[in-house]
Amino acid sequence: MAYLIFTTLLTPGEPQLIAQQSNATPYPRRAPIHQYLMSDRNSEIMLARSAAPESISRDAEVLVLGPKGYETAIKGTNGFECLVERSWGAGFDDPEFWNPKIRGPVCYNPPAVRSYLPITIKKTELVLTGRSKAEMSSAIETAFSKKELPPLESNAMCYMLSKEGYLSDRDGHWHPHLMLFIPRTAPAVWGANLPGSPIFSAAAAHLTVLLIPVARWSDGTPAPHEP
Repeated sequence: MAYLIFTTLLTPGEPQLIAQQSNATPYPRRAPIHQYLMSDRNSEIMLARSAAPESISRDAEVLVLGPKGYETAIKGTNGFECLVERSWGAGFDDPEFWNPKIRGPVCYNPPAVRSYLPITIKKTELVLTGRSKAEMSSAIETAFSKKELPPLESNAMCYMLSKEGYLSDRDGHWHPHLMLFIPRTAPAVWGANLPGSPIFSAAAAHLTVLLIPVARWSDGTPAPHEP
């Protein structure tokens, strides 16, 4: 089981949401920027909205990726924000960090919009200005230390329920799931990563991510199998 999880600072490797992979890196460097962009703006909006049920995404703000970073395509009214994340949403050591095929529809709730999404925005800006992974990692750590990036808020989470997304070469869609962003916590507190547990956990530089698969895609159709 392999799945690319769009948490900006994840540590790679089992059991931290990214399965064991070979040392070979199929995407050793950044592809030309145009390969990460979607030429059809409306298609990107629809894909972003597919991350969450229509009752949530129809009133959410929608961001699309342009040559200079994410920009607002549609203003929202409910505090949620939907976008399509790219491969650099994964950990810096992930072998698919530069995979231009990755498309990860995600919809953040208001606390995550305020306290987690800024990390994604910052990282994307660094990618688009040609920074190396080491430079990006250093810049993000510096931004946290200078409080240029906000601390994590309580109740931050996101929906990743799109059957149209592409999260890794091995698993494609993977499975519809929720992600909860919480302060650094041992997986055992949640019973995560244990045999038979429905919860997966990953340690990140400044937080813990809990991943909870669910039974249905955002359009209400059933998911094909358990993860």
